[in-house]
Amino acid sequence: MAKSVLIVTGDAVDCLEIYYPYYRCLEEQVEVTIASPTQKKLQTVAHDFLPDMETFTEMKAYQIESHKSVDDINPADFDSLILPGGRAPEYIRMNEKVREITAHFLEEDKPMGVICHGQQILTTVGHLIKGRKMTGYTACQPEIEAAGAEYVKAGTHVDRNLVTGHAWPDLPDFMREFFSILQVKEAGRA
Repeated sequence: MAKSVLIVTGDAVDCLEIYYPYYRCLEEQVEVTIASPTQKKLQTVAHDFLPDMETFTEMKAYQIESHKSVDDINPADFDSLILPGGRAPEYIRMNEKVREITAHFLEEDKPMGVICHGQQILTTVGHLIKGRKMTGYTACQPEIEAAGAEYVKAGTHVDRNLVTGHAWPDLPDFMREFFSILQVKEAGRA
């Protein structure tokens, strides 16, 4: 039976952090559902670093279809969860259903992949990440620590069922580790 992945996000999700996991899952014949606060065509953004700027810049990128509203999601129907970054986490974390979905995967110890600013969602269920170790985008370190988790300076970090990534350049390692905890043998790997 095929594994199933739920990706929860919204407008202003980083384009690489949604498209890369989405297509990698499809390549491995993992069923994928993208859910957002409202079922709609989502506007992604591209984050990049310019030599004359001290922080990243944001540009409008591709659109991607959300398959369902989070209100129509029963997290028990899914084997795993991916929370991509970008700016989407800063507003979708305020959605009660997003918090319920996230809490379900932590409470049930199901495989989770959270990258970049996606950790902002985890901080809304801080009691469930207290004492856990994770990485994330550097600017999220204060929020991660305030929620009671330990910030790890790494591109990718695994803590039991939780794979966390620093940012989009870490996606290859992030997805390898995610597939490992999901117990999906990648095509092309022995």
